[in-house]
Amino acid sequence: MVRRANTGDAPLIARMLHDFNTEFSEPTPGTDVLSRRVLAFIESGAMTYLLGGAGPDGFAQVSFRPSVWADEPVGYLEELYVVPDRRGEGVGRALMNATLELARERGAAGMEVVTGEDDTAARSLYESVGFANEIEGKEKARSLFYELEF
Repeated sequence: MVRRANTGDAPLIARMLHDFNTEFSEPTPGTDVLSRRVLAFIESGAMTYLLGGAGPDGFAQVSFRPSVWADEPVGYLEELYVVPDRRGEGVGRALMNATLELARERGAAGMEVVTGEDDTAARSLYESVGFANEIEGKEKARSLFYELEF
């Protein structure tokens, strides 16, 4: 079961975002800040949140942006998370399928996602629905993700 989140779901999504970053030893501004930001994203339509499982037990955070390479927007899976004790039960797959359905509904030209090379479970899920690690050029070089924080 997957549904679109509403403004009342912001604290729950914030808790899962916080837990996600904590699980992977990444910094988090805390649930109060995340809840405020998620609420603003839902209200403005800047992000779409999909909730999966009965708990709910996971979420997908999706955005769409214009691209010079297509007339249609490109979807970007910003985050996909399933609580640890519900992994392997199909919640992530249901969220992924709902994300792709949302992108098709929005008329997106395609979807993009970034994940860690060592996150084999996520990579397996993405590849099982058709994503491919982008390899380009004559030398078949892998695309790399760069980040600069201020």
